[in-house]
Amino acid sequence: MNPIYLALDLPRLDAALALAQKVKSHVGGLKLGLEFFCAHGHHGVHEVAKLGLPLFLDLKLHDIPNTVAAAMQAIHVLEPAIVTVHAAGGRAMMEDAKAAAGEHCKVVGVTVLTSLDGADLTATGIGGSAHDQVLRLADLAAEAGLDGIVCSGHEVGDVHRRWKDGYLVVPGLRPDDGHHADQKRTVTPSAARRAGASVLVIGRPISRADDPVSAARAIEGTL
Repeated sequence: MNPIYLALDLPRLDAALALAQKVKSHVGGLKLGLEFFCAHGHHGVHEVAKLGLPLFLDLKLHDIPNTVAAAMQAIHVLEPAIVTVHAAGGRAMMEDAKAAAGEHCKVVGVTVLTSLDGADLTATGIGGSAHDQVLRLADLAAEAGLDGIVCSGHEVGDVHRRWKDGYLVVPGLRPDDGHHADQKRTVTPSAARRAGASVLVIGRPISRADDPVSAARAIEGTL
C-alpha cells in the first residue's frame, strides 16, 4: 500500500479535483482538511470520492463528547477511511468518537500540531517539551481505544515503540530540498516511514510543485 496521502487543501473544488486526478496513480489516498470541508462540504467530499481513493477527513474535532459523537455520525455517509479528533479533548471524548465512527473508519487523535514547538506549548500553559506532550496524549489515545494518533516525524519512532499496532499519521513532511513554511518540526517522508509512520501526509511539496506528478513520483520513489 502506498502510504502517501495528498493534502487537497485548495479553495477551489475544480483545482483540487484536477490535481488529484493528475497524481492519483502515485498516492495512496487523499486528505481533505478543514479549509476544504468548510468551502465544499459534503458535496465536495462526494466529488473527490469519485476518484476512487481512500479519503482522510482531517477535521480535528474537539468539543464535548456528545457533540463530537454526533459529528462523527453526521459524516458516516461520506465513508471516510480516517478521521481526526483532538486528543486534548480527553478520554471520554475520544471514546465516544470511536464508538460513533463507521465500522471501517480509523479514528486518530491529533497530539501536538507540527506548527507548534516547546515555546508555543509553554505559552498555552503546557509544561515540558512537545515530545513529552505527544507521548502523554498518545498513551491517552491508546487507553481511549482510538486506532492511532497524528504526530510529527520527530516523535513517531518513540510512539511506535510504545504502541506497536498504532496507526500513526505523520504530517508536516518535507523532502530534503523542501521549504518548511509554517512547519516547525519536520522530517523527510522516508525518515518518517522508516520510524514507523503508517500514513505520510504531504501537501505543498506536491500541490505547489511546478510538476506535481514528477514531485509525487519522486517522493514515492524514496519510500
